[in-house]
Amino acid sequence: MRHATKVASVVAAAALGLAACGSSTGNTTSPGSTGGSTGATGGGSLKIGMAYDVGGRGDQSFNDAAAAGLDKAKAELGADVKEASAVNGESESARKDRLQSLIDAGYNNIVAVGFAYAKAVGETAKANPDVKFAIVDDASPDSAGPNVDQITFAEEQGSYLVGAAAALKSKTNHIGFIGGVQTELIKKFEAGYKAGAKAVNPNIKIDVKYLTQPPDFSGFNSVDKGKAAADGMYQGGADVVYHAAGGSGGGVFTAAKSAGKWAIGVDSDQAKTAPADVRDVILTSMIKKVDVGVFDFITEVKNGAFKAGNKVFDLKAGGVDYATTGGHIDDIKSKLDDYKQKIISGEITVPKS
Repeated sequence: MRHATKVASVVAAAALGLAACGSSTGNTTSPGSTGGSTGATGGGSLKIGMAYDVGGRGDQSFNDAAAAGLDKAKAELGADVKEASAVNGESESARKDRLQSLIDAGYNNIVAVGFAYAKAVGETAKANPDVKFAIVDDASPDSAGPNVDQITFAEEQGSYLVGAAAALKSKTNHIGFIGGVQTELIKKFEAGYKAGAKAVNPNIKIDVKYLTQPPDFSGFNSVDKGKAAADGMYQGGADVVYHAAGGSGGGVFTAAKSAGKWAIGVDSDQAKTAPADVRDVILTSMIKKVDVGVFDFITEVKNGAFKAGNKVFDLKAGGVDYATTGGHIDDIKSKLDDYKQKIISGEITVPKS
């Protein structure tokens, strides 16, 4: 397993807002693609194709975090980029077609956002050995190859910290977790969150709800399902709910606002990216610096330093963290930082399941 090294400098360099920067010229749909595609041309020869997960750019969470890394590469490295998005319920062949369409359009460095692309990346990479690939959130044999960078994160570590925050801030000793789709990846968020909360209060009650089961991935992009699940938890006595549900998290925030309770965001600092009317109910967010992983891949490509294999961005590497926007956890920050240092030192080992 290839662990991230010297990432701290990249993290500092990649600290940017998650709103899109730079303009795109032209909106096109690539032949063979089932999702929308936005082309952006530039003068350089660094050509990057990005295939988003369900929800695409604008989900205010996972995909937008990836988009931020791409935007930084456009602004700072002069990358010429092209984007395409997945749609819910699409076939495996549709994902492969999307990747191949980006390659056929001349984009010879491909970033696939999300584990759903694992098989598509593996097969397309074999068929295009001269193209360099990065996949976010997968390190399985399905996507592995000599031209594939597998970018993963220690989600359980960041989730431990926000779980501790939830327990420290709960007045009812009752909190909740909402996962978008019940997969091994999202179970890492759940496991870390529960471990962090129980480290603070072993007797805390934790509700858990997954919005959908594979192969239905709509749980990552259903505001209504997110709201319904959170409404039920708040009505049942939970006063803090953490979501790892992508675009469905918008519904969790709406429910928190209506109930006068707390919500915890994911992937991005959602107190900065969510609609303004719900930002004040976002206690914190588990930040997963997908932008750093994406920018790191593109930088390696540009510098001729590409390396295949799995790169893990953990707390020590600065790949995950918790957000302090809004000042809601200022009073417990020292406690959270103590947990953080114990995880980094190895004194605390966070479970992944």
